[in-house]
Amino acid sequence: MIVRTLEECRQSERRVSTETWESVRMLLKDDNMGFSFHITTIFSDTETHIHYQNHLESVYCVSGYGEVETLSDGVIHSIQPGMLYILDKHDEHLLRAFKDENMVMACVFNPPLSGSEVHDADGVYPIVD
Repeated sequence: MIVRTLEECRQSERRVSTETWESVRMLLKDDNMGFSFHITTIFSDTETHIHYQNHLESVYCVSGYGEVETLSDGVIHSIQPGMLYILDKHDEHLLRAFKDENMVMACVFNPPLSGSEVHDADGVYPIVD
């Protein structure tokens, strides 16, 4: 059995941060579960371009408000607590958090992340062996 707290993961190399988000990666590839699990904070008043060409992701909003826009069709979906969105077609998208507060998201990736990944210039996480 694996037992971890969010705070101990946040105080370790499992915390990865950029200008627009922070990801605390609680479950990673080397845990051998077949997926990874993250608590990600999207900073208020930011926009992040994402295009997971190598991964599928499910995202559950725990707190905060924002929107996700799929670039293939320009459709915008509001994000609020209790909402789940699923990037089942490697959807290229823009993720925006509104001005008033950060969004906190619970995220699951398949295949699992190794831990150090950040988006490249095209919004992609590389496959890390």
